[in-house]
Amino acid sequence: MKLAKLAGLLVGATVLMGSVHAQELTGTLKKIKESGTLTLGVRDASIPFSYLDDKQQYLGYSIDLCMKAASAIQKKLGLKQLNVKMVPVTSATRIPLISNGTTDISCDSATNNMERQKQVAFSVTEFVTANRILSKKSSNIKTLDDLKGKTVVSTSGTSNLKQLTGLNSERKLGLNILAAKDHAEAFLMVETDRAVAFVMDDILLAGLAANSKSPSDYVIADEALSVEPYGLILRRNDEAFKKVVDDALIAVYTSDEINKIYSKWFTSPIPPKGVNLNVPMGPSLKAVMLKPTDSGEPSAYAVVPEAQQKKKK
Repeated sequence: MKLAKLAGLLVGATVLMGSVHAQELTGTLKKIKESGTLTLGVRDASIPFSYLDDKQQYLGYSIDLCMKAASAIQKKLGLKQLNVKMVPVTSATRIPLISNGTTDISCDSATNNMERQKQVAFSVTEFVTANRILSKKSSNIKTLDDLKGKTVVSTSGTSNLKQLTGLNSERKLGLNILAAKDHAEAFLMVETDRAVAFVMDDILLAGLAANSKSPSDYVIADEALSVEPYGLILRRNDEAFKKVVDDALIAVYTSDEINKIYSKWFTSPIPPKGVNLNVPMGPSLKAVMLKPTDSGEPSAYAVVPEAQQKKKK
C-alpha cells in the first residue's frame, strides 16, 4: 500500500515538474513552441548579408547565422520540425515588425546603437563596418565637405540617414538629402545622376558597386563618418530567447565555422553574378569573435594597435 502511494506521489511530482517546465517558456520561445514556426525578417538587396538571388531565394551571411540560431532554437524547444518562414522587411519596417511580433529575428544589416536599444534588443555583434560615401569617380568626392550644396541620398529608416541629416545641420553643408526606400533605389539614384553620392555602410556600398553594370565607375571615400556594429534584431526584455540566439552565434564564433561562413560571403564569388567582394575580416570584427559583445557603443569596437599593446605590457 505504501509503495502504491509512493508511486502515486512520484507520478504526481513528475506531472507537476513537467507542468512547471512548460510554464517556464515565455515570450518568443513560447510563441515558436506553440506555432512550430520561426519567422525571420529578410531583405531584398542587402548584399551580402540578406538578399534575393536570381532564383528569388533569400540568402546571405546574416541568413546563414540566423539558420544556426534556428537549429539551436529547435534543439532548445525539443521540436522534431521547425518551420522557418521568411518575411521581407525594409530598413523602415524591420524594427516595428519585430516589436509587434510579426517577425522573431531580423536577419539583415542592422546597426546596433544605444538609441535603437530603447526599442529592440540585438544579438552579439555579427559584423563591424563604417558609414562612408559612395560616388562616381568622375565626381571627385573625397570627403563629406566635398558634397557641400549637392544632392545626396541615403536609405529611409537607417541610422546613416539620421547621421547624415545631423552632420548636414552641424556643418552647415546645405545638402539636399533624399531618402530612398531601399539600398538598391539609393544606388540607382547615383547611377542615374539624380544624386551625387550615396551615404551608407561601406560593406553594403561595396556589394552594390561590385554588382553594378560598371563597377569601375564608382569609388568609396576613405573618410569614415562613424563605426557601425551590426547585430540580429530581437525583441526587448526577452532574455531567454536572446540567450539561445547569442549562444548559437558564440558557438559559431569560437569554432572554425565562422571562418568558413565569412569566407563564403566576403572573400569568395557570391551569387548571382559570381562577384568576389574581397573584404578580409577586419581587426574590429576579429576582436568581436574572440570576445563577443552586444554593445551599441562605437567605442567598444576600437582596436588598440599592436604596438600600443606591447607598450602597455
